Amino acid sequence: MNYFNKLRDDIAAVVAAVGLPGAAFAVEPARDPAHGDVATNVAMILSKVAGRPPKELADLMISGLKAIDGVASADVAGPGFINFRLSSGFWLAQLQQILKSGLDYGRCDLGQGAKVNIEYVSANPTGPLHVGHARGSVFGDVLANLMESVGYHVVREYYINDAGAQVDALARSLHWRYREALGEALGDLPSGLYPGDYLRDAARELIANAGSRWLAVPEDDWLPPLRLYAIDAMMTLIRNDLLELGVGQSVFSSEHALVARGGVDEALAYLAEHGLIYQGVLEPPKGKKPEDWEPREQTLFRATQFGDDVDRPLRKSDGTWTYFAGDVAYHFDKIRRGFAVLIDVWGADHSGYIKRMQAAVKAMSEGRVPLDIKICQLVNLLDQGQPLKMSKRAGRFVTLRDVVDAVGKDVVRFMMVTRRNDVPLDFDLAKVREQSKDNPVFYVQYAHARCCSVLRNAQEAFPNVPFEPAALGAAPLTRLGDPGELRLIRALAGWPRTVEGAAQAHEPHRLAFYLFELASEFHAHWHRGNDDPGLRFIIAGDPDLTAARLGLVHAVRFVIAGGLRIFGVEAATEMH
Repeated sequence: MNYFNKLRDDIAAVVAAVGLPGAAFAVEPARDPAHGDVATNVAMILSKVAGRPPKELADLMISGLKAIDGVASADVAGPGFINFRLSSGFWLAQLQQILKSGLDYGRCDLGQGAKVNIEYVSANPTGPLHVGHARGSVFGDVLANLMESVGYHVVREYYINDAGAQVDALARSLHWRYREALGEALGDLPSGLYPGDYLRDAARELIANAGSRWLAVPEDDWLPPLRLYAIDAMMTLIRNDLLELGVGQSVFSSEHALVARGGVDEALAYLAEHGLIYQGVLEPPKGKKPEDWEPREQTLFRATQFGDDVDRPLRKSDGTWTYFAGDVAYHFDKIRRGFAVLIDVWGADHSGYIKRMQAAVKAMSEGRVPLDIKICQLVNLLDQGQPLKMSKRAGRFVTLRDVVDAVGKDVVRFMMVTRRNDVPLDFDLAKVREQSKDNPVFYVQYAHARCCSVLRNAQEAFPNVPFEPAALGAAPLTRLGDPGELRLIRALAGWPRTVEGAAQAHEPHRLAFYLFELASEFHAHWHRGNDDPGLRFIIAGDPDLTAARLGLVHAVRFVIAGGLRIFGVEAATEMH
């Protein structure tokens, strides 16, 4: 349970009881712990509605606020902010709730089953995924887990860009490797073809399936079937790479199939029916000299009516569709599938397309369906601080599988979400192998492993005492009075709010920040026990105090394990 929501409801009841109008206000952690546990701006907000000074309104409400269950004190500060200090009984009740909920603590029904489409990875099917794709893959997958944990119905989708010149080049690359594998002396690979060794593997498989069938036939005959064969081979490679990373998507949508069934025509017909397409000439692009630009009449979408900077071409002057037209059709298809929210996870090179795509979705959904586009910035792959650019296997780049093989799935998944998606991320292979606080995934997993070690040792010390979470909920938790213990409880109680906030903002990195801070608090308390034996979790001869402290340990374990479950990372019980 998000106790901030409960306090907001209680404060709203006091507002109504004193005859003030309702309004949306904030209940947040106090900025300075010395002032209290929680603060609200309710009086400031109501001042604008009621036309009375905020301090006057705060004074009017203060007696009712002090009477809220779990509130130890409520004080008016500054121009009208209200600070609350919550009772020890309130905090112990939060601990009991964690022990009761277990790994499900923090889950909620915020989404109420609304359908969300998260499209991520969507790499061109022209080769294996590289390390840059790892970030978007993990971000999208963790975000999907997060949205599911708060009650959304999530569809995980991959859009296969299997139409256009790049897949023709892929087919020609495969045919070149196919001829090479059959013994032709071809010399250097022609420019414009894909050089990766992965195509040699695909060519050998093609020979095993088709022999020399495509060797002496015209391109017009072999290009279509080899295009399909190559796309299928590359998508198998991509799917297998994603599975190595723990990423599995339920829907794979084909651009080629969408175009073939008339998806582009349908989307543009919708826009035309609503008067959102016209024939026009665009202004010269910014930064180009007039002589570099030719005014040409094109089919344009009225993107500026929906927040874009300029109207956008849908059809080129030669009559072919623009790339944007295909994207419009794809998003029109998603809208018609009934999603309440669309989330696209794109690479850093697509940031210039955000406004036009959001404008199109706003137009086609009549403003009903929001589109949030999350840009994942570049990953700087390092080893001991030095950049890595080459891969023995692929020849041109470091593949996603290279990185997973080097450090393991769990490390890659956690580290890729330790920073905001819209800032570059340094991924140092040497650093992520370290067993230190500088390695976030180790530090968080080590906290969980330490919890498990404490629980094992306690059972050995008190073999006849039940230390299961259900039993510990009835332990004498009032004996938890050390400031370090109370800080841990307060931190744990903030987990549901963190989960909800991360889900609403589509920002899973907030969970990584939280788990690292919780792990830091737990490790710090552990070390205090080394200095002061009276603070240790296991106290020989005092099973009641031990039980109370083990309740806290179990709660830390539940929250960390629940958080790592959202990341798709194992909650280690031992560290080697």
